[in-house]
Amino acid sequence: MPGKAEGGMLRRSAIATVLLLIALLPLPAAAQSKPDVERQFQAWLQNDLWPEASKSGVSQKAFDAAFDGIRLNWDLPDLVPPGSTPKKEQKQSQAEFSSPGAYFSEKRLQGLAASGRTLAKSHAGTLRKVEQAYGVPGEVILAIWGRESGYGRADIPHPAIEVLATKAFMSTRKDMFRRELVAALHIVDGGDRTPAQLKGSWAGAMGQPQFMPTSYLKYAVDFDGDGVRDIWDSVPDSLASIANYLRKKGWEAGRGWGYEVRIPDGVSCAQEGPDLARPIGKWSSRGIERVSGKAFPKAEAGASGMMLVPAGTHGPEFIVTPNFYVIKEYNNSDLYALFIGNLADRIAYGSGAFSGKWGDVGKMLRSDVLAMQKALVAKGYDVGKVDGLPGYKTRRSLGDWQEKSGLKPTCYPDASLKAKLR
Repeated sequence: MPGKAEGGMLRRSAIATVLLLIALLPLPAAAQSKPDVERQFQAWLQNDLWPEASKSGVSQKAFDAAFDGIRLNWDLPDLVPPGSTPKKEQKQSQAEFSSPGAYFSEKRLQGLAASGRTLAKSHAGTLRKVEQAYGVPGEVILAIWGRESGYGRADIPHPAIEVLATKAFMSTRKDMFRRELVAALHIVDGGDRTPAQLKGSWAGAMGQPQFMPTSYLKYAVDFDGDGVRDIWDSVPDSLASIANYLRKKGWEAGRGWGYEVRIPDGVSCAQEGPDLARPIGKWSSRGIERVSGKAFPKAEAGASGMMLVPAGTHGPEFIVTPNFYVIKEYNNSDLYALFIGNLADRIAYGSGAFSGKWGDVGKMLRSDVLAMQKALVAKGYDVGKVDGLPGYKTRRSLGDWQEKSGLKPTCYPDASLKAKLR
């Protein structure tokens, strides 16, 4: 057994060896100081962004005006400064997806509907002209306007050039924001807006319709005839721009978004999805009825309709039209499109919440749903994106598997299925 002095020498020698080994390891990239990053940003503007903007047709005058005095906005989310690494996503084992019902705040919907009905009267003339020009119902336009910017009342204070430039230089989606930044420069160059007037959200969406710059260039219109496409301060331009967007995305004039229905027990919920469309008359012949008690309009009998069950048999059930998926072009979410449809019906008809009640779903871990998706894929099912979230392909695949396994189809993941589906 070594003596005390000898043991101390050995310990010191071991510590020195460990420290030497640590010193030889490669160091992680150090986050750079803000002044250093600001200098890199200014160099990036001139040496990297300007050649691309110039090649796309942006003038030197517009470019210089847009970036006069511009600095990085360090308060924006999802930034990845040079020398740092993106924050890791929350582990799926720690994340629950929320119940669809949480999206439909009755208080908010009632408030938006009340304002929407008032505005439908005060802007009746404009809405009538917009509907005649684009074929989109006024209540749908109002619903999107209300959902996106509180009918133009929401404070949207951020300088769009600053936001887009910051995110194009150092964010998790630099390429996308770079495209939007160049598009914003074309807006300035076209004279519709000065850089100071180009206001948007923290994500770069602009004006009352919340258009990204590329959407502004494609879909914004001058409906009040003053020569400027003004989606910031002009209500006619804002309403018409929303309608033009929907029309160019494929809105079918003369049709609504869809109907809340009751699907009888003999009709499987596993027939959901836009790729399983059939004439509404066919759905009706199978016993699917509107919850209102009214018949489907005769003109709809031969028109295309799709089953939608966002919570499986645990929530409201729908037959939607292709226009439902046009609304999703505005925001790619079934729940968003249902929110717009419900709000539009409240504005137009004074209706209320969906008749079907949202069940107590959405408390499973994403990792549990992910395991189910992988098990379904192994059995040959197409579940769409394997991401731990129950989209329509996952829901209908689950329902089909339940049916073939002798279980009552619910078309929605729940804890009782974890042990059965492996």
